[in-house]
Amino acid sequence: MKISKYIAIASMAVAMTACFDEPTGESTKHLPGEGDSDLEVPENIVSPKPSGAVKTEAVAINVNTTYQTMEGIGASDCWLGEFIGEYWSSNRSEAANLLFSKRIIAGQPQGIGLSMWRVNLGGGSAEQGVDSKIVNVTNRAECYLNPDGTYNWNNCAGQRYFMQQAKNSGVENFVLFSNSPLVYWTKNGLATKIGEPNNGHTNLKDDSYGAFAEYMAAVAEHFVGQGYNVSHVSPANEPQFSWDGDNQEGSSWFNTEIAKLAREMQKSFDAHSLPTNILLGEAGSYAALIEEGNNQANVIDRLFTPGSDAYVGDLSRVDNLVCGHSYWTYNTWDEMRNVRARLAQKAQQRGVRLWQTELSLLGDAPADLEGGYEGATELDLAMYMSRIIHNDFAVAGITSWSYWTAFGVEAWGQKNRFELIFSTPIDGNYGQNWTTPGTLQANPNLWVLGNYSLYIRPGFQRVDLALQESKNFFGTAWKSPDSKRLVVVITNYDDANVMINLTSKFDANPRVIHRYTTSATKNLKQEFFKVGDQVFVDPHSVTTIVYDF
Repeated sequence: MKISKYIAIASMAVAMTACFDEPTGESTKHLPGEGDSDLEVPENIVSPKPSGAVKTEAVAINVNTTYQTMEGIGASDCWLGEFIGEYWSSNRSEAANLLFSKRIIAGQPQGIGLSMWRVNLGGGSAEQGVDSKIVNVTNRAECYLNPDGTYNWNNCAGQRYFMQQAKNSGVENFVLFSNSPLVYWTKNGLATKIGEPNNGHTNLKDDSYGAFAEYMAAVAEHFVGQGYNVSHVSPANEPQFSWDGDNQEGSSWFNTEIAKLAREMQKSFDAHSLPTNILLGEAGSYAALIEEGNNQANVIDRLFTPGSDAYVGDLSRVDNLVCGHSYWTYNTWDEMRNVRARLAQKAQQRGVRLWQTELSLLGDAPADLEGGYEGATELDLAMYMSRIIHNDFAVAGITSWSYWTAFGVEAWGQKNRFELIFSTPIDGNYGQNWTTPGTLQANPNLWVLGNYSLYIRPGFQRVDLALQESKNFFGTAWKSPDSKRLVVVITNYDDANVMINLTSKFDANPRVIHRYTTSATKNLKQEFFKVGDQVFVDPHSVTTIVYDF
């Protein structure tokens, strides 16, 4: 079964044609690409009808024009994952379900089916307690190495809980990342650079590169041995920042120091025969990946240009891949597209793929966010995230996208700017009792991310989608590896329904058309359309339309 050059979708006046093979007759309750989900298809489908104003948009999809292939959509376990996973036994499974489940019950997805899980390799500040100089206890992190050089695999119990739940739910890829070298090997004996010169150099001792590399290899080997697909290890997070405060673990790095560490990691990974690659970059913003500056800037050129003093392109364990964070690059629609276009051009020049590995709405309110943070609703913030995700995919050509972070507290008027799941301690938003179960609540960020993560699975390939794109109406389309599924994700800021009128017929009808809507009244709600009926997108929503053949 294959998709021909053009696909006709019941789409907004969509001028397309299609050629799908006829269904093979297998049960329509088990559709391709759903993983562990049993899709209950009604015997007599009654298509939903729009309520209120209606408008029409023209869309065309050319499935023979293909772009990047998805490698995973995920989130990070920092920092609260350790506490919730270890101590919140009464509801931690609820959190895991929201993040990893692909099941749909009575028309409601139980989770967002993340396909990647990013796991913090702590620097050992938790073992130091108050001596770590990190004030917030939840931002201290354990490591697996004892002072005597032995390993304690019982540490990081909460993080291991979520890793186990992710694996049980079929999460495809695990990425281990480090914010700081272990305190045993830092210049100041801490997992932050407090007391160290703010000179941009790493906090790792000059004679400890090999030890740190060996530690990361040993941890990766341990989890690979337990059945986890540890695809990458990322050793240096946001190296452009000084990390000399008391907020969290962190270290600055020069590009040359990262290259030196990568060479040591190559030796250790080879010695352990790991099926794992080295992930470099983790730049604090896209600008650091592409713009000239000091020895922490212009990362893509510095790491992947032969002859550079930080060149690592000759290392077999260094994937042709660089990652960065979407922070600070989303003030307006035009600005976010401009920097991502430049990023895509630079990556193409150096032959590297791009991952986006952290995003939350840091900093001042974007100029394009109507009403600013004070006037925005939680849904408004989540839909703004959809603008960023869209341009990361459609303009930058990102092949993996992850949110920062899965768990957070709704405090200080931040609404849902920094988390997928509100995690409120028993003593309230400003409380510090994290060892007693509090409350968990999914917020719109979770469900909007699910519009992408639950249906754009690893191996899905982005195909050409043409429409009258603007900051208020945009979308991407993706086809499955077997060409039996087409996924279209559309964000509609308009107050009107957007009708999808069929203007040319399928050569073979889709077997099922199902829609998943996140709006003020729907959390990724599932609805079915009878084949041949008009499909539409709700007002002020992020909507995923899935066509199965």
